Amino acid sequence: MKILFVADPLEVFQTYKDTTYSMMREAQRRGHSVAACEPRHISWRSGGVVTAQVREIRLTGVDDDWFIVTHEGVKALKDFDAVIMRKDPPFDSEYFYATHLLEQAEREGVAVFNKPAALRDHPEKLAIMEFAQFCSPTLVTRDAQEVRRFHAEHHDIILKPLDGMGGMGIYRVKADGLNLGSITETLNRDGATSLMVQRFVPEITLGDKRVLVIGGKPVPFSLARIPQGTEVRGNLAAGGKGVAQALSARDLEIANAIGPKLAARGLLLVGLDVIGDSLTEINVTSPTCFQEITQQTGFDVPAMFLDALEAAKAA
Repeated sequence: MKILFVADPLEVFQTYKDTTYSMMREAQRRGHSVAACEPRHISWRSGGVVTAQVREIRLTGVDDDWFIVTHEGVKALKDFDAVIMRKDPPFDSEYFYATHLLEQAEREGVAVFNKPAALRDHPEKLAIMEFAQFCSPTLVTRDAQEVRRFHAEHHDIILKPLDGMGGMGIYRVKADGLNLGSITETLNRDGATSLMVQRFVPEITLGDKRVLVIGGKPVPFSLARIPQGTEVRGNLAAGGKGVAQALSARDLEIANAIGPKLAARGLLLVGLDVIGDSLTEINVTSPTCFQEITQQTGFDVPAMFLDALEAAKAA
């Protein structure tokens, strides 16, 4: 297959842990050709097709100079066998526009994973609303008084923006309510922006588990991202320590209930965030942790992903 990865600039990849890099490496190992572009390189003109300024690359296996550009130029996306959308959040206006360009490329004949319409329909914080039976008590609102009432009921809460990633903008407010008003004003911009509030789950000390679901099937190991020191966030980007572990019975229950439904909607790769027994987020834009799980357990997550990709193309 000829595979195009739509991603962040190749020059910023941290190859020792980057999931997109591990996908590219496995694709090349299987004999597929690998190309890359950024969302800003994609364009469309009436009377024509969706194109992008593309770099065809070969991976070298060397950490510092990990890729060689073998060809560069404008190519139609429909000339690829598969397009993998791996641009990191934020899910801003430009990301939204990119999904529409990719959806047009789908109409022109290329298969895009994850499906652009499904990316739009499953914002990573709000997608849990469909599966509330697996979540801890949660509130989405702009209203500061609603936040105060939620705190009065649950006493120990987490507040976070709907468009954050990597633990950005997450706050904990305990029973004393210290700074609740100020934090709410910061996150909801004095009522202009919605935010999410969840009851604090004390099992965060055991890790914020990333449960990967590929082609509707759970990877048998999660990566528990464990907060360090006085930090409440387990995200690796916030300094959390990643420890791979076998899925619990509850992890499997959640993954088996959600995974097939999302796969049927065109979400080939999903990352469920589970703290204790509670689902907290559903990540669909660029779920990570492939390399950490593979290195610690020996289970080849990139191979599972390529198996699913090849099966999806053959279907």
